[in-house]
Amino acid sequence: MKSLQYKNQVIKLRKKGMTYAEIQSILNMSIPKSTLSHWCKNIKVPDSYKKKLKDLQDNNLYKARVAALQVLKEKNNNRDNKLFENNKHLSVCLLNKDVAKIILSILYLEGTRKQRSSLTFGNSDPLIISLFLKTLRFVYKIDESKFRCTLQCRADQNIDDLQNFWSNITSIPLNKFYKARIDPRSVGKESKNLNYKGVCRINYFSAEIFNELMIIIKIIGKNN
Repeated sequence: MKSLQYKNQVIKLRKKGMTYAEIQSILNMSIPKSTLSHWCKNIKVPDSYKKKLKDLQDNNLYKARVAALQVLKEKNNNRDNKLFENNKHLSVCLLNKDVAKIILSILYLEGTRKQRSSLTFGNSDPLIISLFLKTLRFVYKIDESKFRCTLQCRADQNIDDLQNFWSNITSIPLNKFYKARIDPRSVGKESKNLNYKGVCRINYFSAEIFNELMIIIKIIGKNN
């Protein structure tokens, strides 16, 4: 008798377009889906049921993707934490000026070396610019007045904001910044990468440091 009562309730809810999961939740009962399917096999669901079912499937797929991304994020975090712990002792190596010179020379290989009277180094990555300047200032006795900075940016970027950003990164005052150079190819085009801060080009006027770095590059580049 009780079973018949539940069956009638199930059929009534099914006719309203409820899913089996919703029916179980409403009745607060764990009725096997095989039983629900048997009771409702001849029930015609509303036309809106197909859309509802598709929405539920899309939502479940979205949740599954979010969960998978979370698992991947945690996995990557665990990997990065392990790598950090295994290599954090290397930061002490930078306190050795000979090691720091080698790092500085390798970094400078990526710079623009057009003038023998000065170092010229450019990059769009603030971390690389910071590492270059930190190492340069550690290895050599630097005259801060000999620094100059030039920004290469897109036409729709705010030059004042960019110069303030790079001045904070480099610790080079704004009065040492040359006029920014705008990429003519970007005129009339909207920037898609809002995190792009342009290219920061550092000039330091010292032929002596330039010549020494060039010699170090030759030494470490030799095949022994």
